[in-house]
Amino acid sequence: MKEIILVKYGEMALKGLNKKTFEDILIKNIKRRLKGLGHFQLTSAQSTTYITPLDEDIELEDVAERVGKIFGIAAYCRACVCEKDFADITEKSIDYLSEILTGAKTFKVAAKRSDKAFPMKSPEICAELGGILLERFPHLTVDVKEPEIVVTVEIRDTNAYIHAENIKGAGGLPVGSSGKAMLLLSGGIDSPVAGYMMAKRGVHISAVHYVSPPYTSDRAQLKVEQLCQKLTDYCGGIAFYCVPFTEIQEAIKDNCPEEFFTVIMRRLMMEIAQRISEKEGCLALITGESVGQVASQTMAAIACTDAVCRIPVFRPCVGMDKTEIIETARKIDTFDTSVLPYEDCCTVFTPRHPKVRPRLEDIEKAQNSFDFEPLIQKAVEGTELKTFSFGG
Repeated sequence: MKEIILVKYGEMALKGLNKKTFEDILIKNIKRRLKGLGHFQLTSAQSTTYITPLDEDIELEDVAERVGKIFGIAAYCRACVCEKDFADITEKSIDYLSEILTGAKTFKVAAKRSDKAFPMKSPEICAELGGILLERFPHLTVDVKEPEIVVTVEIRDTNAYIHAENIKGAGGLPVGSSGKAMLLLSGGIDSPVAGYMMAKRGVHISAVHYVSPPYTSDRAQLKVEQLCQKLTDYCGGIAFYCVPFTEIQEAIKDNCPEEFFTVIMRRLMMEIAQRISEKEGCLALITGESVGQVASQTMAAIACTDAVCRIPVFRPCVGMDKTEIIETARKIDTFDTSVLPYEDCCTVFTPRHPKVRPRLEDIEKAQNSFDFEPLIQKAVEGTELKTFSFGG
């Protein structure tokens, strides 16, 4: 019995004349994610991609697990391939669905007849197959409103397909369909979530992280690299830039008012990230900021930070509370790593009483009292690049 995976589009199906472009990117992403599991044939028709295993020893459970994390897929399912013949559909439905129907109490049959040349109409398929399944599994009853199992028959161009479960996919748009952006990745809970959420909108993510030895340890950097690796399950390959930040933070401490430390630090981080973005071809920055969560994330402080930015700054967590962010972090398996107790540079020289409503003119005056440009250039030149890939 031949089994494949059907991948259904969501938002992509609404892209009109551009749908083929999004579809091609999605298929490339699927091929990358399935690399190492075996050989597959991928074909697309009618807002569906068919993933057909070409090797007998391929575990479809592993394939389905990876497919479930690929953005651009609204739903997917394992399906049995049938001839476009009702007798074959009936025989294989009984065999293929035997286990799941034996353990169920209620069901219904749904039919999708894309090939209008098929001699039976959808209501006929539902009625005939439903009757046969009731006869074969007499413990079942039909429930058309809230069935435990929906037996679905799809009559398409070349074959018919049977399945009993559509699994919700990752949704969104294929990674790479919306350009590239640079994620300011700390060791905290919020920034990995922000990267995940922008990848869901089709953005290809690169990441920049700031280290301040000896104030931050190698373990702190390793923690962030582990977060970066976890994000590849959803975001694909990530270029990771590690920026030496010690001299800049010491200069801020020695030359700027303490109450402005954090905002000035954020502004310099943004400046460095922009310069790296220019080389990387990134069109925007991404941060994990949420309004009011900490002193540097008040609206006034964010305005002072954004004043130094020449490209857009995306803050997908901006309206979320901490509970919502933590829920997403648990979902994408970054939470346990994020809460490991290793310091990051954002906690170095934290002011005792930060200014929560800073004025831009005061921040600029404080920052301009010292020439940070040589240190910024030195940090950019001293940046180290690592690449994290899916399955790496």
